[in-house]
Amino acid sequence: MQIVLDSFNLTAAERLLCETALHTAGSIVEAAKLLGITRHALKRRIIKHNIRWIRDVGARPGFGDSAPRSSASVAGVAAMTA
Repeated sequence: MQIVLDSFNLTAAERLLCETALHTAGSIVEAAKLLGITRHALKRRIIKHNIRWIRDVGARPGFGDSAPRSSASVAGVAAMTA
């Protein structure tokens, strides 16, 4: 994949690389691997450049997702907490 820069602006280049890696990889961990940096370093850059990134909610069902749960799983949780 070839990335074309509009200018020699380092900040814009860093933002473009982060956005492209996130889009290509699909997750922060894999995007960080593509960029050769740690996941934490990529998260700092996401915040620095105000990059809108929606976390992959399929990785941990029930944590942060808005998908409805089945009545069986809801009943099971209610039984455990009672």
